[in-house]
Amino acid sequence: MGRGRDEQAISVVQEVAKRNKKSSSMTLVDLQVFDQEGQQGTNASAALARKLEKLNFTHVRALFATKKLAYSTTLIMLVWAFIGLGYPLYNAFLPYIQATRGASFGDSSTYITYRNQLIIAVLGVPGALIGGALVEIPRFGRKGALSVSTVLTGVFLFASTTALTSNSLLGWNCAFNLTSNVMYAVLYAYTPEIFPTKDRGTGNALTAMSNRVFGIMAPIVAIYANLETAAPVYVSGALFITAGVLVTILPYEPRGKASL
Repeated sequence: MGRGRDEQAISVVQEVAKRNKKSSSMTLVDLQVFDQEGQQGTNASAALARKLEKLNFTHVRALFATKKLAYSTTLIMLVWAFIGLGYPLYNAFLPYIQATRGASFGDSSTYITYRNQLIIAVLGVPGALIGGALVEIPRFGRKGALSVSTVLTGVFLFASTTALTSNSLLGWNCAFNLTSNVMYAVLYAYTPEIFPTKDRGTGNALTAMSNRVFGIMAPIVAIYANLETAAPVYVSGALFITAGVLVTILPYEPRGKASL
């Protein structure tokens, strides 16, 4: 029926009824009643066209309905985009940086590399708890917590390039992971709060899209960067600091409010 072969569909129904010792009164006329506008296209392009007819941009337009709201939506999408590019760009080359820097001091064993990865991961756990506490500080709130933690994340990335020993590099990476966890804890809470309640799902989708699209660009940047230097780290740090600065000019601070 979905492919317009109504006659064959009737035959199948009649055959199934016959084999079950039943009778079916369904006829071709019964199906044609629902096909008053003619047969629908059954190929992939026709099916896609029918789906696109239902596409509605009402919620997207609502996020840009006023200058202030459009400004806010654009900025938060940029924040997510820069973080989406900066985080995977650095994180993908963290083991490489650790191994090459450690090799200079004779401690680039597999055990040391993975031990350091574990220490870094554990040090990131308190980040979410710290973020939850910072957002409730008066006159600091969501924007302050997000901006400071994002800028510090970038600063610690830059600082990691100054490490002269494996242990000092580990220390900077631990600091980076701690502040980045604070950043993400606040970011995921703050983002839906600055969208109108009825449009939050769409707003979250737009920010996630920005994050993923720019995240895809990370390997491309890495291809053209000199991986024998700290170039990926510099690019990543600059993106985090830029994102932190953008947070300071966002127009909404939702602390203490039920909704936008």
